[in-house]
Amino acid sequence: MSILLSEWTKLRSVRTMWILVLSTIASSMALGLLGVSDVLTSADTVLPANWDPTATALKGFLFAQLIIGMMGALSVTGEFETGTIASSLIAVPSRFHFFGAKVAVLSALALVTACVTTLLSFLLVQATLANAAIPTAALSDTKVQMALGGAVLYLVLVALIGVAVGVLTRSATMSMSVLVAALLLIPAVGPGLPAALGQWFAMFWPITAGQSAYSVVPGEGNIDPFLGLALLAATAIGLCVTAYGALHYRDI
Repeated sequence: MSILLSEWTKLRSVRTMWILVLSTIASSMALGLLGVSDVLTSADTVLPANWDPTATALKGFLFAQLIIGMMGALSVTGEFETGTIASSLIAVPSRFHFFGAKVAVLSALALVTACVTTLLSFLLVQATLANAAIPTAALSDTKVQMALGGAVLYLVLVALIGVAVGVLTRSATMSMSVLVAALLLIPAVGPGLPAALGQWFAMFWPITAGQSAYSVVPGEGNIDPFLGLALLAATAIGLCVTAYGALHYRDI
């Protein structure tokens, strides 16, 4: 328990962390509204057959995921870059307990952030759509609740990937580069690759697959939401195990 309290004290004392928390929430809400602006401003817009107001409300995740991923990375890179990692490991000789405490504390913060981000983004966009007499999603709908739960888990898993990337790179700048590539560039460019390779990136790249978890209406080419979330979870776990191995065997 003392290790958890120590990690929480270190985490909450970093002002940048709270800026990232607020930025995650604000960016998701703002981009969510921007994502439905074309529907709101056009009087003759015909909604697609697979109109999904739940997934549409969470379009702001495009940028919010990068911010929450950097939350995870910055929870560890600061200690590597300032050299305080050495004193931290003297205080907690067990690297398993040290890494486990970091993951647990960051996961708790990411969970709260993800819950607030998801709920506020959903409610804001649904209210905006309802005001324009456009079909909305009901929070009482079981499928909507499952999609929102999947959205929360998606953001938490991205934050854990950020922790792993932070440990492996030991640099905030490098972590940013890796996360931009993994979260934004590859999902955008990968599907354009030839034949089966492009199809694989379109369906099974862990980030793209995980995004199917917050869809109520299946989109063209989307995989099953549970499978998508499982692929993302397996990736996050695999990277965290790799990061722990690097922390355990690599010189600080």
